Amino acid sequence: MKIDILIKSDLNPTRQEQISTLFEQLGGTKTQIDLKEVLDDKNQITLAYCEEKDAIVGIASMCIYKVISGRKGWIEDVVVDSQSRGKGIGRKLINKLLEVGKEQHLSEILLFTEDHRKAAIHLYSDLGFKLKNSKIYSLKWL
Repeated sequence: MKIDILIKSDLNPTRQEQISTLFEQLGGTKTQIDLKEVLDDKNQITLAYCEEKDAIVGIASMCIYKVISGRKGWIEDVVVDSQSRGKGIGRKLINKLLEVGKEQHLSEILLFTEDHRKAAIHLYSDLGFKLKNSKIYSLKWL
């Protein structure tokens, strides 16, 4: 099992297809954008991945941004292939992103998960994330 950070030069058609298949497992109405665009140097994104036997079986991404209150990270699109769950892959992916957050001296890392994702909620709580007393509002253009 390999946990690493995916960079644009690591992309090939096989990896793109594997990540697209994983992304579909997030469900809902989310639409994936091109990975080359996501991994563009101008986009402050860190994409951690887990590879087993030449197959990507888990991903987690974190964007890094600056606001008046500090440098922050926002974790999204965490998914482990349904056949690979229960092996601690999600924990390892999040820990990889937390390492990056420490290296980047982030003041806070935020994430969002839906209420029905009980295993994810347990994982995030176990890693020290606390539920914020706030609301997230969304305005979608597309």
